[in-house]
Amino acid sequence: MKATDIRKIRKAMEKIQDEKRYEHTLGVAYTATALAMRYDASIENAELAGLLHDCAKCMDDSRKIALCEKHRISMTELEKRNPFLLHAKVGSFLAMNTYKVHNPDIINAILNHTTGRPGMSLLEKIIFVADYIEPHRKQAPSLPEIRKLAFEDLDEALLRILKDTLGYLDASEAEADPMTRKTYLYYLGEQQEKTEQ
Repeated sequence: MKATDIRKIRKAMEKIQDEKRYEHTLGVAYTATALAMRYDASIENAELAGLLHDCAKCMDDSRKIALCEKHRISMTELEKRNPFLLHAKVGSFLAMNTYKVHNPDIINAILNHTTGRPGMSLLEKIIFVADYIEPHRKQAPSLPEIRKLAFEDLDEALLRILKDTLGYLDASEAEADPMTRKTYLYYLGEQQEKTEQ
């Protein structure tokens, strides 16, 4: 994808997102490129995935559901009860169909940026972490520590984010997507294997 296309996508996001969401989007794209530089990943792919990760976030919930029904995008019962959770699935669909991005790694990074998944690629991890630590985030616990950790050990930062997210959801009695827990247990297992070696 050429620089002009990235500029077009940036302008498109500015049009469809409210001001706060657009600031977050730029923050994620910026942070993702910095992490890509640190971990020797494609800077261009990181920027593009960062710009598009929330492309469906400001879409009306009923429209998200209608798109899923029309294009046979699977919805869990949890997602039907909480349609805002569909923005990653709908976003990956829009990235392919509206913004003509066909790199499977970028599509997966958009698709899995909220829950993660076992066995994520480097780009998927970068977008997942960048979404949590970008400069405009304020509320999350242990942010300064996790921001520092993200540039030292990406997997460790990923695990901390998953743990803190599940802790927050459990404390607030909000429904956690089962995939978040599955991802946490997968990376916890990986970490334990590393320490045993």
